[in-house]
Amino acid sequence: MKQRGRHRRRRRGAALRAVLAGTALALTAAATLISASQATGTGDPGALKPLTSSAGTGELRLQEQLVPAGSLDRLTKAMGRPVGVGAVLESADRTLREGAGCTSGERGSLPVAPAATRAYCWDPADTATTDWRPASVTTSGDADDDGLWGANRVILAGWTHSATTGPAAERGLARVAFVDANDPRHLAYRWVLLVVPVDGGRDYRGLVSHVSGMVWYQDKLLVTTDSGAAEALYVYDLNRVQRTTVDGPAVGRVPGGWSADGYDYVLPAVGAYRFPAGDCATAEGGTPCPGSISLDRGTAPDSLVVSESTPAGSDRHARLWRYALSADPARGGLLATDAAGRVDAVEAYRTKAAGIRGVLSYRPAGAARATWYLGHPPGNVEGHGTLWRQDAKGAKAARCGSDATRRCWAAGAGSLSYWQETGEVWSVTDRMLFSVPLASIDSSLG
Repeated sequence: MKQRGRHRRRRRGAALRAVLAGTALALTAAATLISASQATGTGDPGALKPLTSSAGTGELRLQEQLVPAGSLDRLTKAMGRPVGVGAVLESADRTLREGAGCTSGERGSLPVAPAATRAYCWDPADTATTDWRPASVTTSGDADDDGLWGANRVILAGWTHSATTGPAAERGLARVAFVDANDPRHLAYRWVLLVVPVDGGRDYRGLVSHVSGMVWYQDKLLVTTDSGAAEALYVYDLNRVQRTTVDGPAVGRVPGGWSADGYDYVLPAVGAYRFPAGDCATAEGGTPCPGSISLDRGTAPDSLVVSESTPAGSDRHARLWRYALSADPARGGLLATDAAGRVDAVEAYRTKAAGIRGVLSYRPAGAARATWYLGHPPGNVEGHGTLWRQDAKGAKAARCGSDATRRCWAAGAGSLSYWQETGEVWSVTDRMLFSVPLASIDSSLG
């Protein structure tokens, strides 16, 4: 279990920030990989437009559905005592290489401006094919404001398997890299497969979904889902990581024990949040398709921010909104609900941005309202994307290169996660894991 003490280890945190500042990677050479043909960038998404009517926010309501305790207990009894995050980290069997040891192609996916100060490429065993791709990230900086889970600094990265290539049994599955980030120069990780209990906890199935966003808050991991049903988020308990006993391609109970497509660990869902209106809409308005999520500690209580998934390069105006997280100690890590288990958005906006792949909300000290950061791809072309900072007054993005293109953000970038203790924003490209100081993002905007 997580041991609290939110105000300790501040000196340790200051020392870490000093180390990071002194060891920043010289990665700005990636700018040479952007050509003049990329000068157009994406259009200015303009100012955020508040949604205040019940008609505008009603479609954002969620219904909480927790897995019965009896089902979870039945699964635990069958599989054995769960292990903690620390045990997963101790068994790490993959390593991340620092940016200088990565290929030029891998480094070329990093942001041009602002430049990444920390960057890592994944173990070659995990990038030999394009079957699996990372899309989301969260950290122990989200889990607790001291930046630690127990004694560990941890990064979680969500990957999804292609639904069209590779072995049929694992198509569309979702897995999470549990990254030991205690030593910034030597990161290691272990895979955990996301699963969903079925048959009253007598079995489980793999989560078949593109994991476009994750937030680790207290002991819960909230994960976006596009599983084709009305689910918007799945909820996982980091205290319920289970070991498998059979090394095979199946996922679930098999003769002789429990299998998970060859993975040694699974994380069973403990609940879900669904849109009562049903499946998300493909046209503007109606039930949204959730895209990226992140944590905002600048609200009271802390909140989960969400961006709507819309096609890149389209003229659909996406929605941004937030849900309050529960302040009830008995509901740690869950969203705040009413007596009927309903969750309403406490703030919502519309933006002209499309294809949003990363969303972040941050309120600087003394500011009346939060500023929103949106990362999205360059329309219908390949290459670097853009990162916009938006508020009710307008939008700004970094410019880079002699042609002043706004396409300075990472190529194929995923979700955003702000590590409050260190001031870093973490994200992933389709090739790398990286961080950029939030202060650098703000200073690069023009």
